[in-house]
Amino acid sequence: MIEIIIKIRRELSESALESVRESSRRFFKENIKSYGVKAATVKKIGSENFKLLKNLEKIEIFKLCEEMWRSGFLEETFIASEWSYRLRRDYKPEDFKTFERWVGAYINNWASCDTFCNHSIGAFIESYPAYLSELKKWATSSNRWVRRASAVSLIVPAKKGMFLNEILEISDILLLDNEDMVQKGYGWMLKVASATHEQDVFNYVLKNKSRMPRTALRYAIEKMPKELKIKAMER
Repeated sequence: MIEIIIKIRRELSESALESVRESSRRFFKENIKSYGVKAATVKKIGSENFKLLKNLEKIEIFKLCEEMWRSGFLEETFIASEWSYRLRRDYKPEDFKTFERWVGAYINNWASCDTFCNHSIGAFIESYPAYLSELKKWATSSNRWVRRASAVSLIVPAKKGMFLNEILEISDILLLDNEDMVQKGYGWMLKVASATHEQDVFNYVLKNKSRMPRTALRYAIEKMPKELKIKAMER
């Protein structure tokens, strides 16, 4: 199985551009590891190599994903995220522990966090909503990326109007978080939820606007009508 990882790394290295590597770094406050490969090329490499896995069991593919997560390279985490999402119809409850380990052990930037959590964990939660209680535990983590993950894992379900109560409960837990990336994460979650639950989210913002960090508040109301934004921003 390791041969396919070697193949992917060779293809990423051959596609690397210093200009892409340098421009990518501007989007992160943290130091990141990046080959410098354009997003479309990363997606193509991941998709074409996934076709070679048709005879492998899910557990074997997850092992390959973990090897890519372990590398720390941004592009490899994107491929690992795509591969795990492609297996969403085969998810079982026990997969949550694997996903939880990946989040806690390997995620160290917003791009890897959002790519994996929006899709793989979001799809898992839709299939197994009992695990929403685990996301609430993540929201209390000492790891800021795990806390962000608790919110951004609900972005896609929120687009479908799902899990409003849990979205507001996680927002309560994260409300006073002092990390910018966490504030943006739960603000984004509220913004997406407002598309189908505008009044509920607006009421939540009004109730908490005196304490909610401005970053989170601005994200939450971004898609609301002008008159609601004005009310939400009033002190």
